[in-house]
Amino acid sequence: MALPSESKQVDYEAELALVIGRNISNASIEQAKASILGYCCANDVSARDLQFRSSQWLLVKSSDGFAPVGPYLVTADEIADPNRLPIASYVNGERRQASNTRDMIFGCYEIVSYISRFMTLMPGDLILTGTPEGVIMGRPEQGREWLKDGDEVTIEIEGLGKLSNTFRKTRLAGKERF
Repeated sequence: MALPSESKQVDYEAELALVIGRNISNASIEQAKASILGYCCANDVSARDLQFRSSQWLLVKSSDGFAPVGPYLVTADEIADPNRLPIASYVNGERRQASNTRDMIFGCYEIVSYISRFMTLMPGDLILTGTPEGVIMGRPEQGREWLKDGDEVTIEIEGLGKLSNTFRKTRLAGKERF
């Protein structure tokens, strides 16, 4: 995964991703539950220094390659309760986040129901549910070590596998872009 040339403060965020399987709009909780095709791990990568450049946060989440998901899709019928899954992140093997989806402010079905009030959700849409404590941005300023060339981030959610990505500086026409 390429580190964006315009950012020096790239952060990881372990998140549960919901994959929508049917069109829904203005859905009840039960309709929201029935609309979920499956689940996977996500790393909601964030360029924190871009986050505060303006009042719009589009850039913080939009660099090439951000928001990797996987390693595969686990269908909804294979997960007894997506609101009770251990979730963790590791940077170079060191655990940085350790939580459970039961600690999310809103449950999976509530999130889908709420979003569907404002937009029609369609098959293949991804919804990332939020991250537990332990991201770099939440550490004391003097203790922040932003992701750098060669760092490997692994997101692990029980029953969904492990998603691992290695971050790299990019080179363009023999010139370093970082």
